[in-house]
Amino acid sequence: MNLFAIPSPSSLWTTVRSGGAINAACSFAALWALVKVLRMLRWRVKTTQLRGPPRTSLVYGVSRDIGSSHDRAATYERWATEYGVAYMTPSVLGQTNIVLCDPKAIAHFYARETWTYVKTPLTLAFLESSVGKGLLWAQGENHRRQRKALTPAFSNAAIRKLTSVFYDSAYKARICGKWDTAIESSKDGDAVIEVQNWMNHISLDTVGIAGFSHDFGSLDGKRVSVAEAFNTFGSNQPSAVHKAFILLASVFPIILKMIPNKRQNLFKKLGITMEQISNELLIRSRREKDASMSQGGEENSLIGLLSQDAELHMSGEEVVAQMKVLLLAGYETTSISLTWALIELSRHSDVQTRLREELLAFGPDPTYDQLKANLPYLDAVVHETLRLHPPVPESTRLAAEDDVLPLSEPVRTMSGNMTDSISIAKGTLITISIPAINRSLAIWGPDAKEFKPERWLTEDGISGKAKEVQGHRHLLTFVDGPRACLGKDFAIIEFKTVVSVLVKNFVFEMRDGPDTPVEVVRGILLRPRVVGEDGTGVPLKVRRYE
Repeated sequence: MNLFAIPSPSSLWTTVRSGGAINAACSFAALWALVKVLRMLRWRVKTTQLRGPPRTSLVYGVSRDIGSSHDRAATYERWATEYGVAYMTPSVLGQTNIVLCDPKAIAHFYARETWTYVKTPLTLAFLESSVGKGLLWAQGENHRRQRKALTPAFSNAAIRKLTSVFYDSAYKARICGKWDTAIESSKDGDAVIEVQNWMNHISLDTVGIAGFSHDFGSLDGKRVSVAEAFNTFGSNQPSAVHKAFILLASVFPIILKMIPNKRQNLFKKLGITMEQISNELLIRSRREKDASMSQGGEENSLIGLLSQDAELHMSGEEVVAQMKVLLLAGYETTSISLTWALIELSRHSDVQTRLREELLAFGPDPTYDQLKANLPYLDAVVHETLRLHPPVPESTRLAAEDDVLPLSEPVRTMSGNMTDSISIAKGTLITISIPAINRSLAIWGPDAKEFKPERWLTEDGISGKAKEVQGHRHLLTFVDGPRACLGKDFAIIEFKTVVSVLVKNFVFEMRDGPDTPVEVVRGILLRPRVVGEDGTGVPLKVRRYE
């Protein structure tokens, strides 16, 4: 008998018909089910069973309720009030999330991120398809290596040199000139301007020049393919079918590749567009850097600084991925924060007036060091905006190994016992709602929901509980630990320069009065929108400050 003979198609068909394939499939299914059962039993034994909201759907648990909520942070906070600073929520197809609302547990969690707590398979699949295997995607030693290579490009010295770029993108020679034209052509000395679109332009041109020594020309009205790709998300809100699709993909990530949908296709298109632009800019940056260095010039762009050293420690694919991350983060998060700042200043004319007085009294445009140390009310407005409106709403991670989370206050378990620590089994999902912590009444006090920059100006303005939150200025906006936002200082200095220029030159009001309702809709991240507007429209009444 020839043991290596290749069976004919007819003989294979006969084998399949005889039940071999069916038996194999059944055996595989039985093995998969056994593994799932054993893992579930281990999880139940190893994980502290906490109280939490009851399941509202057999398939989705409470995940669909959270996703459809107009204020997810308020939902998480309400459950924390009812069940304690750590609780369980039933999720998709029998999964369970542990939600942390305790500063001590959160600090422990973030300190062990990328090693003990890792990104979920769904998150990794999404990041790989959209921005590649860069810093956002990397974990463990790979993440440590990439972050170390990138750190010099985001040093204080590097950002100090970029401050003039931030001013250039906001100054009246460009945006102010265009706004002046609209105001002068109006009858009553003010104009209604859709500010979110302009904040997008500022953010894109800034990250282009500061990041890649390239002016996209968005403020000058040029069509920019990556901006068009970004903007399609605001005008294409996720459907109910897409939301259900994503929930199921949290259990079966392969769904992302197997079943196409409109929004997923938008992300793929965005990823391709960003990759094309990143490759073009990288080639141009290397060419210009070589020319500049041969003439004794100095490299100031982030990608130029990055490529001087980081390319020795990262592959070409990783360098391009970092550029895509810089494009995405520099555009999306900054423009969202700037838009929220203008909304809050329009709602609170007294805050806007006080900020303008501080800026005008200071005189000329502040330097990098002055922006950091000499304008306390500007600093307070910026951080109060970041507290109330963090661009990234949640962290959800998977425990890669067993762990024990300490708590600052005890919680009641499902059995009725009190515990001051939680045992976590490998495979457990952990969720932290960033705005829920930033706005928590229990942590920030009775005025936690108010826009109140003054809280940052006095020693007792921040409550004792808030001081337990480990993160930049006791906020989770930039998270903490090994994954703390590398571009934090870049973002804050850009934020301050743009706000200072705009507030010194213009007065902002809500078009329909200070009580105009504003909702949150999904672009790539969550964006503000005046209720009733299309896309992500935020029309404000703007006039020149005399």
